[in-house]
Amino acid sequence: MAVRIRLKKMGRTHRPFFRVCAMDQRSPRDGRVIEELGFYDPMLPETDARAQLKADRIDHWLSVGAQPSEKVAVLIKKYGTEGTHLEAQKEALERLGKRKEYTPAPQEAPKPAAEAKAEEPAEEAAAEETPAEDGEAKAETEAATE
Repeated sequence: MAVRIRLKKMGRTHRPFFRVCAMDQRSPRDGRVIEELGFYDPMLPETDARAQLKADRIDHWLSVGAQPSEKVAVLIKKYGTEGTHLEAQKEALERLGKRKEYTPAPQEAPKPAAEAKAEEPAEEAAAEETPAEDGEAKAETEAATE
């Protein structure tokens, strides 16, 4: 049995997602796998965080004669054991992790109309009482000074 390391398409329409798998070369693209070796998400905004591979398992399959497809060979070259983009991948994953921490607090819901109308007359009544009390206080102070 000839083993290939290739991409298995997952996801939905207009939102692709791929798993990197060791498969029999005769099986269909989305068919039965021998082992899943990582994933590739082309929709992530951080380019270097798109692929995450199990480097030790990929090295094992390559050592026993598995042949990677063209796209997987590029991913292994960049993000494999001795990948050229490993530093950039770590930085990109950290940036993605930090984005989750800075989610804004939920906004307060607006008050229903019934509660807002009930509060307005109470505020107006309090506003009317305050000047009357101030006027009475002034009259009392004037009377006291005379």
